[in-house]
Amino acid sequence: MAEKTIALDLPPYRGEVAARFAGPSFAAALGRFLDRADPAGAEVLFAGRNRILAAALPDAAGREVPVAIKEFRVRGLKRLIGFGRASKAERAWRGALVLAGKGFATASPVAFAERRRLGAAGRGVFVAERISGAREIRALFREAEEAELRLLLAGLVPHLRRLHDAGLVHRDLSDGNILVLSAPPGAREFYFLDTNRVRSGRRPGPFGRARGLVRLGVPPGLQSYFLALYAGAPGTVPLGRSLAFWYRAGKRAFSGWIRLKKALRLRKIARALRIQ
Repeated sequence: MAEKTIALDLPPYRGEVAARFAGPSFAAALGRFLDRADPAGAEVLFAGRNRILAAALPDAAGREVPVAIKEFRVRGLKRLIGFGRASKAERAWRGALVLAGKGFATASPVAFAERRRLGAAGRGVFVAERISGAREIRALFREAEEAELRLLLAGLVPHLRRLHDAGLVHRDLSDGNILVLSAPPGAREFYFLDTNRVRSGRRPGPFGRARGLVRLGVPPGLQSYFLALYAGAPGTVPLGRSLAFWYRAGKRAFSGWIRLKKALRLRKIARALRIQ
């Protein structure tokens, strides 16, 4: 069932809020964050081009709920590129609602708010409930033994296949954007994050599917096993050899691009030129 949402008006910000949080207490608390760069009671979890803070905000019943607030700051040429388009904050909100509406686990969306000037998106925030006790899948890829990794991949792959079969593509399905929550006895839940990169459309073909998988850091020795699981997932139409071809080609291209970026320090150059 689609979550009910309500318009959020906090001039000069506008956005939407989940009905379970709509109320003057939540609006006032979020407004205090929007008015101050470093609000009291907020903990910085990540500081970079975009910033993530942890805080507690009241729901409609007045209960303090732990949330993560992702702040998107638009600078330089990005302002022109975003003219007339949905902001990253709004895309994160829409992506989370789509995932949750189709039965995929994600950080439960709370609200988004954005500020615009002459049609161009400026600062925006996306608020979601925090997921307690989960780990990034990258840590498990590095630490787990092969037998445990096979079980991990066997649990993950049906979600990835179902994601693509539903016409959803995550454009940054990397190790940091999948959280794993272990639940006894041996069960796991997989949460998809960075939802501003989620796009809904037609069901992708082998090339699109492979492109959506190459950012995952599956250990090289298990990549064939990973592909075999994905290609022949129970209850689905098996995929041909073209998936393996595009996956391996995409892996080489993506690895080469990462090495080139590190060598040339492209991100630092882009920031110096105020491109991002």
